Amino acid sequence: MSKEKQILHMLLDGYSQRRIASTLCVSRNTVAKVARAASDHQLSKDALESMEEMEIHNTLFPEEALLPTLVTPDFPYIHKELLKSGVTLKLLWQEYVDTCRDAGKPPYGYSQYCKLYQDYVSKNKLTMHIQHKPGDKLMVDWAGTALPLYDKISGNSSKVYLFVATLPFSMYCYAQACRTMKEEDWINAHIAMYEFFGGVTRILTPDNLKVGILSNRKYEDPVVNRSYQELADHYHTALLPARVLAPRDKAAVEGSVGNLTSHIIARLRNRKFFDIHTMNAAVRKELDRFNEAPFQKKDGSRHSVFLEEELPFLQPLPRYPYEFAQWKSATVQLNYHIAIDFQNYSVPYEYVRKKVDVRYTKSSIEVYYKGNRICSHKRLYGRRGQYSTIPEHMPVNHQLYSEWDKARFLKWASGIGESTHQVIQGIFDSYRIEEQAYKGCLSLLELADKYTPERLEHACKAALERIPSPRYKNIRLILESGNDKAAGPSNQSSEAIHDESYALVRGASYYGGGSHEK
Repeated sequence: MSKEKQILHMLLDGYSQRRIASTLCVSRNTVAKVARAASDHQLSKDALESMEEMEIHNTLFPEEALLPTLVTPDFPYIHKELLKSGVTLKLLWQEYVDTCRDAGKPPYGYSQYCKLYQDYVSKNKLTMHIQHKPGDKLMVDWAGTALPLYDKISGNSSKVYLFVATLPFSMYCYAQACRTMKEEDWINAHIAMYEFFGGVTRILTPDNLKVGILSNRKYEDPVVNRSYQELADHYHTALLPARVLAPRDKAAVEGSVGNLTSHIIARLRNRKFFDIHTMNAAVRKELDRFNEAPFQKKDGSRHSVFLEEELPFLQPLPRYPYEFAQWKSATVQLNYHIAIDFQNYSVPYEYVRKKVDVRYTKSSIEVYYKGNRICSHKRLYGRRGQYSTIPEHMPVNHQLYSEWDKARFLKWASGIGESTHQVIQGIFDSYRIEEQAYKGCLSLLELADKYTPERLEHACKAALERIPSPRYKNIRLILESGNDKAAGPSNQSSEAIHDESYALVRGASYYGGGSHEK
């Protein structure tokens, strides 16, 4: 029963306006307004019983029926638009007012507009206060509790860490077990995470881990690990780390870590895993159960909300996934090559003796000088000491500089002795490109400064008698062990040298026992 009908009944029963206002909890002005309208239209008690509430209102206030009807807002449209970044109720109300004015119809005021939207949200059991926008932010962290991974042979266990990521709008989660918390596992977990979500958010919020964020001072821009920044650039997302000692900045993932610890780690506590792939298959199974579990206080699940409301707002994945890369500094050697993991890669000869930055992945090597890429190579694997040489990197006349060439090395070796000259010649003969031999020849000839030219010549002579193609390492070991003295004219006889019991061995000094040698 409407207030107007109740007011009329109580007026006809003889109640005062003050008592009616107190009893019905309405203002005295409202009661007075209805009383005046009733006296003008003389409605009887019997007539009131047969009339509907709207009919009573139109009878008492016929002039209001002539007023134009206010335009009802499109509430489903409002709720959907509020999901977009930067959109507010105030902005939508302004657009609504402009549309009504263009149509020549009266709009609701802002406060009434908000009240009507709030009623719509309550009636349809929706969430009105949207703290996070869909596809806007992604939070990542490590779980504090580790999983045990067992060795098949020894039975010993090692810790395995759980990487967790959460989309705070839908609370959709990703989890993966990693052997370590090091940079490579951290980056690879992100790559797998983006593949799992099938898209990229606008912002990526990590904790202040050194594998990701090197420094995050209060009044300065954060300093990001180089590989982590490359990952963010590749996926076109912005890194916005949480403030130091401010877990609320990533409250969604903090809560998910606790939930996943209970749901995944606790459920797998009694199982033994002997390889990381089997463990991750079990983690994925429990993760799917967690994401598909229905919410307790609203309809749907994390998975359904993600598919219906968040996935359309994610940015598309790049054409190719990011490939983990490491960086190191290197100095270009005299043979215009640099060494990465015992393999050699050429650099344009103009950069000899320059320090360069090297970015290397599982498949490629890239060399940068002052931020500019100067060359790239396919990465070499297998036997150590291989060379990847691009002909364009060599000088036109196959010389490093006029002072460094094969002739000079051979002349230098001849000045020491015939055996040294023969070893150097053999080193040059073993390479397809003579510049590849520069490093080994230079290292070998510099042994004369440490051990004297005479000892180097004797060592080369001893090595040639027993090794078909002696190298720097062979000569160095002979000198360190003192076996070069056996090849000298002032020591043992030729027969003793050629005795079958003689061998080139490492002396006690090589193994730290120099004090035992006289």
